[in-house]
Amino acid sequence: MTTPVVFIHGLWLHASSWQPWSDLFAERGYDPIAPGWPGEPETVAAARSNPEAVAGFGIDDVTNHYAAIIRGLPTPPVIIGHSFGGLITQKLLGLGLGAAGIAIDPAQIKGVKPLPFAQLRSAFPVLSNPANRRKAVSLTLPQFRYGFGNAIPAAESDELFEKWTIPSPGRPLFEGALANFQKDSAAAVNTGNTTRGPLLLISGQQDHTVPDVVTRAAYKLYGDTAATTDLKQFPDRGHSLTVDSGWRGVADYALEWLKR
Repeated sequence: MTTPVVFIHGLWLHASSWQPWSDLFAERGYDPIAPGWPGEPETVAAARSNPEAVAGFGIDDVTNHYAAIIRGLPTPPVIIGHSFGGLITQKLLGLGLGAAGIAIDPAQIKGVKPLPFAQLRSAFPVLSNPANRRKAVSLTLPQFRYGFGNAIPAAESDELFEKWTIPSPGRPLFEGALANFQKDSAAAVNTGNTTRGPLLLISGQQDHTVPDVVTRAAYKLYGDTAATTDLKQFPDRGHSLTVDSGWRGVADYALEWLKR
């Protein structure tokens, strides 16, 4: 039976941004799908014209949405997520869903202590206004350049902004920011699940939105668990590494890791 792959995007990128990955994984014999977040319109244009469709959804809402999709598949899938999609990938794997997981530049999970200035600056457009917790928020072109496209030429960053960006709910960022101050945080992950599938954490070491130190701290939280947990760092990559011109190198590494 063909192994399914479920791609989960993060904030500000539409689900269709996974299309090159889906095509590549299909060529390699997988059965990929890239469902949007709850309420997410099917196209970038539709998402931009109706931002309130995704307003108010939090981490648990999104996790439950993908858990229902996964439970409906004929066999446990590989789960691949970017940014908040990477956090959700870890939550799903911790729940025992999925044959394996790959979390790319994953958003900060509960227990991660480092809070670099670059990460704070990237999140400031949302966290600076408490009302954004209940709203959908869009990035400006300069904000996208700082948070996503800092490691690529400005022209390429601008092109990605125009092609893929959509409004996203502010609530997950607030939940992540307060994770270590709440007992029952939605950003908590069962890092101690020893029977889960293998997990690969990928970090872009030039990432401003999820700096490398945050991904490394998450990796350490898995400790000496019997379940396989690996870390791969790409030294010259930023948060756009799944959609920019270097995406294929990241995807090829993911495929080789899954093969191993």
